Amino acid sequence: MRDDQFELYDLTISVEKIEGHCTCNMAIGDSFYLKGGKISIPDGKDFCLYAMQSCIPLLPAKQRKNHAADWMETDSRIICPDPACGLVMKIDRDGTRVLDHDDVSPIAWESVKKDPPSLP
Repeated sequence: MRDDQFELYDLTISVEKIEGHCTCNMAIGDSFYLKGGKISIPDGKDFCLYAMQSCIPLLPAKQRKNHAADWMETDSRIICPDPACGLVMKIDRDGTRVLDHDDVSPIAWESVKKDPPSLP
Protein backbone atom coordinates (compact mmCIF):
# COMPACT_ATOMS: atom_id res chain seq x y z
CA MET A 1 0.00 0.00 0.00
CA ARG A 2 1.28 3.48 -0.83
CA ASP A 3 1.75 6.09 1.90
CA ASP A 4 -1.26 8.04 0.53
CA GLN A 5 -3.60 5.06 0.95
CA PHE A 6 -5.45 3.61 3.93
CA GLU A 7 -7.83 0.75 4.69
CA LEU A 8 -11.37 0.88 6.02
CA TYR A 9 -13.76 -1.93 6.84
CA ASP A 10 -17.04 -2.12 4.96
CA LEU A 11 -19.88 -2.40 7.47
CA THR A 12 -23.29 -4.04 7.54
CA ILE A 13 -25.69 -2.71 10.13
CA SER A 14 -28.68 -4.99 10.62
CA VAL A 15 -31.65 -5.38 12.91
CA GLU A 16 -30.85 -8.26 15.26
CA LYS A 17 -33.94 -8.23 17.46
CA ILE A 18 -36.99 -6.18 18.39
CA GLU A 19 -38.03 -6.40 22.02
CA GLY A 20 -40.88 -3.86 21.91
CA HIS A 21 -43.22 -2.27 19.40
CA CYS A 22 -41.45 -0.73 16.40
CA THR A 23 -43.74 1.84 14.80
CA CYS A 24 -41.45 2.09 11.74
CA ASN A 25 -42.27 -1.46 10.63
CA MET A 26 -38.67 -2.62 10.93
CA ALA A 27 -38.05 -6.37 10.79
CA ILE A 28 -35.25 -8.64 11.91
CA GLY A 29 -32.65 -8.71 9.13
CA ASP A 30 -33.39 -5.23 7.78
CA SER A 31 -30.05 -3.60 7.08
CA PHE A 32 -28.02 -0.79 5.62
CA TYR A 33 -24.40 -0.70 4.49
CA LEU A 34 -21.44 1.63 4.82
CA LYS A 35 -18.71 1.37 2.18
CA GLY A 36 -16.08 4.05 2.38
CA GLY A 37 -18.10 7.16 3.14
CA LYS A 38 -21.32 6.06 1.46
CA ILE A 39 -24.45 4.56 3.02
CA SER A 40 -26.71 2.33 0.95
CA ILE A 41 -29.96 0.48 1.56
CA PRO A 42 -31.15 -2.53 -0.46
CA ASP A 43 -33.52 -1.65 -3.32
CA GLY A 44 -37.14 -1.51 -2.26
CA LYS A 45 -36.28 -1.46 1.46
CA ASP A 46 -36.57 1.17 4.17
CA PHE A 47 -34.59 1.80 7.33
CA CYS A 48 -35.80 3.91 10.24
CA LEU A 49 -34.02 7.27 10.32
CA TYR A 50 -34.05 7.38 14.13
CA ALA A 51 -32.49 3.94 14.48
CA MET A 52 -29.93 4.78 11.80
CA GLN A 53 -28.98 8.09 13.42
CA SER A 54 -28.16 6.29 16.67
CA CYS A 55 -25.53 4.26 14.77
CA ILE A 56 -23.96 6.95 12.60
CA PRO A 57 -21.64 8.54 15.21
CA LEU A 58 -20.01 5.13 15.86
CA LEU A 59 -19.49 4.01 12.28
CA PRO A 60 -16.24 5.87 11.40
CA ALA A 61 -14.54 4.28 14.42
CA LYS A 62 -15.93 0.82 13.56
CA GLN A 63 -14.49 1.20 10.04
CA ARG A 64 -10.97 1.40 11.47
CA LYS A 65 -8.84 -1.23 13.17
CA ASN A 66 -8.32 -0.15 16.75
CA HIS A 67 -6.31 -1.53 19.66
CA ALA A 68 -7.61 -5.00 20.60
CA ALA A 69 -8.66 -3.76 24.08
CA ASP A 70 -10.56 -0.76 22.71
CA TRP A 71 -14.30 -1.15 23.28
CA MET A 72 -14.86 -0.40 19.59
CA GLU A 73 -13.25 -3.76 18.84
CA THR A 74 -15.50 -5.74 21.21
CA ASP A 75 -18.86 -3.95 21.27
CA SER A 76 -21.10 -4.06 18.22
CA ARG A 77 -24.71 -3.53 19.30
CA ILE A 78 -26.73 -0.31 19.25
CA ILE A 79 -30.31 0.31 20.32
CA CYS A 80 -32.95 2.52 18.75
CA PRO A 81 -33.48 5.73 20.74
CA ASP A 82 -37.23 5.00 21.06
CA PRO A 83 -37.52 3.24 24.44
CA ALA A 84 -40.82 1.57 23.48
CA CYS A 85 -39.32 0.12 20.31
CA GLY A 86 -36.62 -2.11 21.77
CA LEU A 87 -34.90 -2.45 18.39
CA VAL A 88 -31.34 -3.78 18.63
CA MET A 89 -28.93 -3.45 15.71
CA LYS A 90 -25.60 -5.16 15.17
CA ILE A 91 -22.60 -3.75 13.30
CA ASP A 92 -20.68 -6.38 11.34
CA ARG A 93 -17.37 -5.75 9.65
CA ASP A 94 -17.18 -7.09 6.15
CA GLY A 95 -14.10 -6.96 3.94
CA THR A 96 -11.71 -4.05 3.80
CA ARG A 97 -11.20 -1.56 1.01
CA VAL A 98 -8.23 0.63 0.18
CA LEU A 99 -8.90 4.33 -0.26
CA ASP A 100 -6.66 7.04 -1.68
CA HIS A 101 -6.30 10.19 0.41
CA ASP A 102 -6.92 12.56 -2.51
CA ASP A 103 -10.18 10.78 -3.37
CA VAL A 104 -11.67 11.56 0.06
CA SER A 105 -10.07 14.88 1.06
CA PRO A 106 -9.94 18.30 -0.62
CA ILE A 107 -6.46 18.82 0.87
CA ALA A 108 -3.85 17.34 -1.44
CA TRP A 109 -1.70 14.61 0.12
CA GLU A 110 1.50 16.17 -1.22
CA SER A 111 0.76 19.43 0.61
CA VAL A 112 0.12 17.52 3.85
CA LYS A 113 3.43 15.69 3.50
CA LYS A 114 5.31 18.97 2.99
CA ASP A 115 3.55 20.87 5.77
CA PRO A 116 1.91 18.46 8.26
CA PRO A 117 -0.93 19.98 10.28
CA SER A 118 0.02 20.97 13.80
CA LEU A 119 -2.02 20.46 16.92
CA PRO A 120 -3.32 23.54 18.71
